[in-house]
Amino acid sequence: MQFTNPYFFVGIGGSGMMPLAMILAGRGARVSGSDRALDQARLPAKFDALRALGIDLYAQDGSGVTSGEHIVVASAAIEATVADIVAAEAVRAARLSRAQLLADLFNASRLPIGVAGTSGKSTVTGMIGWILHTCGRDPTVMNGAVMKNFAAPQAPFASALVGSGAAFVSEVDESDGSIVLYRPRIAVLNNVSLDHKSLEELRTLFGDFARGAETVVLNIGDAETAALAASLPKPPITFAVEGPADLVAENLAPEPFACSFDLVANGARHRVRLKVPGRHNVSNALAAIGAARAAGVPLAEAIAAIEGFVGLKRRFELVGEAGGVAVIDDFGHNPDKIGATLDTLHAFPGRLLLLFQPHGYGPLKVMRHALVEMLREKLGADDLLVMPDPVYQGGTVNREVTSADLIADIGPRARHVADRDAAAAVLIAEARPGDRVVVMGARDDTLSALAADMLTQIAAKASHA
Repeated sequence: MQFTNPYFFVGIGGSGMMPLAMILAGRGARVSGSDRALDQARLPAKFDALRALGIDLYAQDGSGVTSGEHIVVASAAIEATVADIVAAEAVRAARLSRAQLLADLFNASRLPIGVAGTSGKSTVTGMIGWILHTCGRDPTVMNGAVMKNFAAPQAPFASALVGSGAAFVSEVDESDGSIVLYRPRIAVLNNVSLDHKSLEELRTLFGDFARGAETVVLNIGDAETAALAASLPKPPITFAVEGPADLVAENLAPEPFACSFDLVANGARHRVRLKVPGRHNVSNALAAIGAARAAGVPLAEAIAAIEGFVGLKRRFELVGEAGGVAVIDDFGHNPDKIGATLDTLHAFPGRLLLLFQPHGYGPLKVMRHALVEMLREKLGADDLLVMPDPVYQGGTVNREVTSADLIADIGPRARHVADRDAAAAVLIAEARPGDRVVVMGARDDTLSALAADMLTQIAAKASHA
């Protein structure tokens, strides 16, 4: 694609916007943008990283959109009353949604690889990107999370990789329906479960996405995803953990922050050791290896590469340990993701102290019953869950279902503490040697800072004990 017009990103610091801006800048486009967090002096390191790429930043007051030549890019969360959008209307600048721009780049590539599913998208995207990079394919990768393999002092926010090879690897989002814009040659489908939409809507969206691809890599171990296989025009590459499929994982050996398994493919058995933990990451690895094989990577090379994958920021990330207490920062925000994290942790001894900040009132309403059911089942007898109110970044919102409603449904192992800092203080006071403290939630980059601060306070508490 040729980039003749300058691009202005409204909300450029967002997890979906920042890597897209980085890819455009890396391909020679003129990029600028604004962000509410920049105006509030939050997360300065993120914006310093954007400036280092030659991206100009402005206050979100309309001052950055001054010409009709601008192509103004905004996510679905940006409302029409935001000053930059008002300014864009005034100068008659062209508008694109984040998803439209990403889909244009994705569809124009020679080998578009799309990763879909309710859970695991970012990890599988990172895994595929690392395999292709390690095997010399020089991919472009668009991720919603920082890929630790590509992070460096000069690139601390490596949620994108700009390559010159044929492959463009990207997670694709079903939450706003934009998955319909993508035309993958290789489509990966991890799982189908409740998050933002009903199961009926999800079945349609994911089914159409898969049917439009040349090759589908599909999790036959997930009942909803397996049901889609029958509607595909040709057989997919299937994978499953401990179940019949083209790629099967058996004999799992979990470790606190790693996992080994036997990969069975074409009648041969290969021992694989991942540097990320949990049964869910074994499934993610199978998805990535399947996609890499569809892209022409030999199986032995894919296995060797994936063993070097070290994970993503905020995906079961150990922040540190103090006074015998481990603090973990995790992106868990829907029933599947939170449940997978709890299963991974419960494989080893120690009480769980959880802080879960819901990522919005709308998703909380959709997921309410599934979240309650999962938490009732998976919280241990000694575990403690504390929930502050959902993250709120401004704009109009229906607060019909709140954190307090969920806590009332869950029972005595859970507490509602509206203020997030106060909720964290409850867990800090409660923590004792052998506990694992987990900070969970999405759409709020300050959760990582909260986890780091909790570790500092736990260390201070231990030093005075």
